[in-house]
Amino acid sequence: MSVASGPGPAEPQGTSRSTSATIQPNILRYLVTVADERGVDLRPLLSQVGLDETLMRSAALRVSYRQGSAVIRRALELTGDAHLGLKVGAAQHLTAWGLLGFALLADDTLRHAIETGVKYQNFSGAMTVWSTGVGEDGAFVLHADLPDPAIDPGVAAFLIEEGFASVVTLSRLAVGPAFAPRAVEFSGPAPRRSDLYRTLFGCPVRFGAPADRIVIDPAWARARMPGRDPVTYASTLETLDAQLASRHDQQDLLEVLEVSVAQSLPMIPSFGEQARRHATSERTLRRRLADCGTTYEALAEGVRRERVEQLLLRPELTLRDIARRAGFSDERALRRAVRRWHGTSPVELRERMLQEPGHME
Repeated sequence: MSVASGPGPAEPQGTSRSTSATIQPNILRYLVTVADERGVDLRPLLSQVGLDETLMRSAALRVSYRQGSAVIRRALELTGDAHLGLKVGAAQHLTAWGLLGFALLADDTLRHAIETGVKYQNFSGAMTVWSTGVGEDGAFVLHADLPDPAIDPGVAAFLIEEGFASVVTLSRLAVGPAFAPRAVEFSGPAPRRSDLYRTLFGCPVRFGAPADRIVIDPAWARARMPGRDPVTYASTLETLDAQLASRHDQQDLLEVLEVSVAQSLPMIPSFGEQARRHATSERTLRRRLADCGTTYEALAEGVRRERVEQLLLRPELTLRDIARRAGFSDERALRRAVRRWHGTSPVELRERMLQEPGHME
């Protein structure tokens, strides 16, 4: 591990899960549709983060947490709609989840379908981390957590609201329009218009709660799925299990490559060198990355971008220092890259980042 010269903390070497492209872009697809209805075209924004319209139509496409968060943050700014997450969640359908949605329709009860969805949540395009439990009076409880506690507050609110709205909307599509939770609880502060939440969820809604969760009465949790079919359900899970094992292999590959690039900066190992390190051919490694929905160039740029953002949070470093440590030829190359990633200059980005909560010294 290299250490920064002079005073200051050690040079950051690790990477974050946010760099890897592992999320199905269902939220972004519905976000584009909802924004269109409001007269806002998000396609130029998607192109800025490497997601053109052709890619967005690909069933194999995966996006990173970073890409998804960037699009959501900008969409909130462009629409000016603080309740955009509720509307995106309410617009969804189980068919967007592909094979997983089919499995849920063939499941036995609503509770078991939700538990199945939690087990295979990576296939749903979720950007939150879901878990289940049992609450008071045997109520079934669905918890939502954010994978990154330092996420932008607006994006955090969007993701929780989108998740809860989609769960309730899809449950109604599955077991009937009368479905309503016992309660919905948000850890965030109360919004200006809480009536929108009561109207959508059809139950008491609490803000400033200890956790983000949906509480479902036992009777609704036991409700039978109208399309239940044990044989279809079992055979579908076999396919999902095989895909899940493959996904774990893909994630392992991405993380190993990210760490390799991060530890090598300011130099970036050539693709041929990475293939030799993995005892494989360049053709095979390129195919494996294509299966992950990415390329070595995109992965390396993601790591370099993360490094730049980490270094910008250190006021003692000049732009020349940052360019050198992140592997850019000069400050101009750094400025072009930051402009491409964020649509602003490194100086403006640094000022904005240092003013954000959690970054103040």
